[in-house]
Amino acid sequence: MGLIVLLAAMSSSLFTAFPAAAHAAGSEAYNWKSVVTGAGGGFVPGIIFNQTEPNLIYARTDIGGAYRWNQTTGSWISISDAVGWVDWNKNGVDALATDPVDPDKVYMATGTYTNHWDDNGQIMRSSDRGNTWQTTALPFKVGGNMPGRSAGERLVIDPNKNSILFFGARSGNGLWKSTDSGVTWSKVSSFPNVGTYIQNPTLDYGNDLVGLSWITFDKSTGTPGSATGTIYVGVADTASSVYRSTDGGVTWSALPGQPTGFLPHHGVLSSTGDLYITYSNGVGPYDGSKGEVWKFNKTSGSWTNISPTTGTDNWYGFGGLAVDAQNPNTLMVSSLNAWWPDEVIFRSTNGGATWSRIWDWGNYPERTYKFAMNITAAPWLDHGTTSTSLDPSPKLGWMMGDLEIDPFNSNRMMYGTGATIYGSNNLTAWDTGGKVNISVMAKGVEETAVLGLISPPSGSAHLITALGDVSGFRYEDVTQAPVKFQTSPSWATTTSIDYAELSPAFVVRVGGADKEKTPSMKSLGISNDGGSNWYMPNAEPSNGTKTTAGQGQVAVSASGNAILWSTSDIGVYYTKSSGNSWTASSGVPAGAKIASDRVNANKFYAFYAGIFYVSVDGGATFTTTPAAGFPTNNVDGLQPNQAQISLKAVPGIEGDIWLAGGNTVENKYGLWHSVNSGTSFTKLSNVEEADLIGYGKAAPGQNYMSLYTVAQIDGVRGVFRSDDVGASWVRINDDAHQYAKINMAITGDPRIYGRVYLGTNGRGTLYADPVNPPAAGSTITPVTAGFDKKTANQADVAVTLTLNGNTLSTIKNGTATLTAGTDYTVSGTAVTIKKGYLTAQPVGTTTLSFNFSAGAAQSLVVAVVDTSVVVTGGLKVQMYNGSTAASANVLNPRIKLLNTGTSAVSLADVKIRYYYTIDGEQPQSFFCDWSQAGSANVTGTFVKLPAAITGADYYLELGFTSAAGSLAAGEGLDIQMRASKADWSNYTQTGDYSFNASGTGYADWAGVPAYLSGSLVWGNEPS
Repeated sequence: MGLIVLLAAMSSSLFTAFPAAAHAAGSEAYNWKSVVTGAGGGFVPGIIFNQTEPNLIYARTDIGGAYRWNQTTGSWISISDAVGWVDWNKNGVDALATDPVDPDKVYMATGTYTNHWDDNGQIMRSSDRGNTWQTTALPFKVGGNMPGRSAGERLVIDPNKNSILFFGARSGNGLWKSTDSGVTWSKVSSFPNVGTYIQNPTLDYGNDLVGLSWITFDKSTGTPGSATGTIYVGVADTASSVYRSTDGGVTWSALPGQPTGFLPHHGVLSSTGDLYITYSNGVGPYDGSKGEVWKFNKTSGSWTNISPTTGTDNWYGFGGLAVDAQNPNTLMVSSLNAWWPDEVIFRSTNGGATWSRIWDWGNYPERTYKFAMNITAAPWLDHGTTSTSLDPSPKLGWMMGDLEIDPFNSNRMMYGTGATIYGSNNLTAWDTGGKVNISVMAKGVEETAVLGLISPPSGSAHLITALGDVSGFRYEDVTQAPVKFQTSPSWATTTSIDYAELSPAFVVRVGGADKEKTPSMKSLGISNDGGSNWYMPNAEPSNGTKTTAGQGQVAVSASGNAILWSTSDIGVYYTKSSGNSWTASSGVPAGAKIASDRVNANKFYAFYAGIFYVSVDGGATFTTTPAAGFPTNNVDGLQPNQAQISLKAVPGIEGDIWLAGGNTVENKYGLWHSVNSGTSFTKLSNVEEADLIGYGKAAPGQNYMSLYTVAQIDGVRGVFRSDDVGASWVRINDDAHQYAKINMAITGDPRIYGRVYLGTNGRGTLYADPVNPPAAGSTITPVTAGFDKKTANQADVAVTLTLNGNTLSTIKNGTATLTAGTDYTVSGTAVTIKKGYLTAQPVGTTTLSFNFSAGAAQSLVVAVVDTSVVVTGGLKVQMYNGSTAASANVLNPRIKLLNTGTSAVSLADVKIRYYYTIDGEQPQSFFCDWSQAGSANVTGTFVKLPAAITGADYYLELGFTSAAGSLAAGEGLDIQMRASKADWSNYTQTGDYSFNASGTGYADWAGVPAYLSGSLVWGNEPS
């Protein structure tokens, strides 16, 4: 990977039933599959063909484990999914060897970093092609995601005596040898050079000796069953880099006459006795500005510079190297970081005497091509840009550190890049004047680092991802590769993504824009269509001296009227103008974790260093809550012993929050739950450690969303689900599906019970469903309806059944059973609730329970009103519209609230609703221009109705903060306000339920209902 991600209305009495001591968590069988990118999405530094069995191929990645090729399906199978939480560094594969004597055996040198934050590495061995593994710990670290990781291979098997292996270590640890098939290892003390090259001594990442780069046996110097005599080793040292032993590794000497000033990247010995070596002045995968290719003849001892480019034509190193086993004078090399306009592959059929480029310059700036690219397997590889000769899209590749020709098939080539595996099956067409067809050959490889996941409750997309290096994707079908890359704005890494719970089409993501390349690019993107298309706002947060570099975390209010951004560098900022202006939030520290309430559009939450914060004014100001007992040691979890915090509010229940995280040093680790907006939290006693929390569709018969967590429960690390608000848990992964240290992202699907999406650090996005899902219950549409008892407005209510194999048995109102044929009729799947029955129901809410032969009952909630009678009860609303135009880009009702009662009314208990049609789904903003209560004390929340009704699909609910005080008996107050859509498009006011087309001054208006402590006390709701 280019990205370096180190790893990455309830009652509190509910908890009294929790066990004092944990009981063993059960398990449930799940099918785990990859969410498809089609290309992998990350760097593939090594591809290894077995030399004796056709089609046995392995690929190693830097943070996502290793894969084995499946020739039948033309895809790759992960052989690292059993890597767990504790041994996560096994997913960094620095070298891989497949046994030419016993092809069932395969070995890996694993360990992700040589820095202080990682543990020692290991040699892993398998006798069943990677299905299962045994491990030997090494006394030093291994760097699968360190500089020079595409050199190699560092781990090799003696082709004559396969019990002998050699491994070239990093960090000054030299050469190691095993004589018992990798079970035990000892250092080859006679090897004279541990390497001298350090990529960047000033950085914690990169300030380590790269060490040994590759090892090659000369098979002809041994016989089957006897150790091979001659071995070559490449070392990261610009002065003396190639060594040879002729006695099986007992003694060593530097090859005389060898080139200096460069670092050997690959070394391949041809059957002709020529050792070919690619050199660069950097170890890769990012660096290298000059390089050469050399040939050493083992018989004559002569060195020949066979570089395909020299002088000013060479501004890059050379990395990938392949020799055709069928035609040993045919070889290929790849540029290492040519970058502009594209990488180059060179081919020679005469041992490097002459070369042919895969592309060349024609009449500048045009180019001629010996290849044709096909990215239909992953169309997003064009990164949404238009291809030109000087800026091609897709690229032939980048970070091309390894290139291989199939030893059994001269037409098959594969090479790794920074985002995928490319390859060809007609390679020899190059030699006859034809074009080489290059296509994506990464099916099954999933190597992204997932930084965020959302699964909206509606819309065509079930999943949208935030990814390192490749931004992220939108999925309507998780089994199909995305068509396009996230653009406008475009950046490599998306660090966070969120959506408006009550308006799910409104999605916001943040990343890090490359201002040097594109100064106008913003680090925040907004979508109004569920992530299909994106646009940039006009502004970004600035503290007066610095504009944010972006990244960090974003949270979107429930209605989308506010966005909160915890930036990576200048603190927390909010906007109520869809990003066109930003203001620093007060009372919350920089770097805080943030989340929005999923019901109250004015409420946000934050957490930092053990303190919980809440905002009730759309993120403008935060105050601390009394909640305590949390981990305090930071909040990013990127270093050992730091606290990893996952904070989310539950959709549909205001103030319901879960917080997961902690660390073992403080012994504050687990899962906490609040039902009062963070005023207090209860720590679950049955969860020992937890790192992530997410929500999915409630289980059949339940009304609280299912919980998903990555946690340790009963001493077992895994992925767990709870269907009963955390009272009990089941493990839904198993030991074969652990995916290393999962601390990046998790969410359930709010529309599919049991489905979970899991974001890993290098193994991509996974999704899983129960093997035995519960039988589908019946459903009804709609689930809410209105009925007006006014004679002229009375109408039957139509309900459609989705039976799923069941039958409707009864319809009940409480304990009373409705009479079929009289109170309702049934025709196939159509049910009609008769107006004669509904007329007899009292004003208020009537809940009808549809009962079926199997599965949970379904409820139809009918709001019964009588618009022939105006509700009055202590409050009165007068209203006229400031603009009575049929179409206007703002709604601006002028409202007067009067207290007609005999005692003062607390304004915090008052709500006023203005019903209207939005006329084009958009995020909306509320502005209070003036009120005696104080503009800042008047709140506005946009609520989308579950189903559109005549004259309304939204209402704007006006409320008051506690600072607004009270309204005395006989007094009134004015509210002068406006509402607008994000794109300032027009509302069509004609026909809106609350609109007064003719009023020019305050007059009683029943179309704007008012509520006191939740009860309707004035006006009528629409039906």
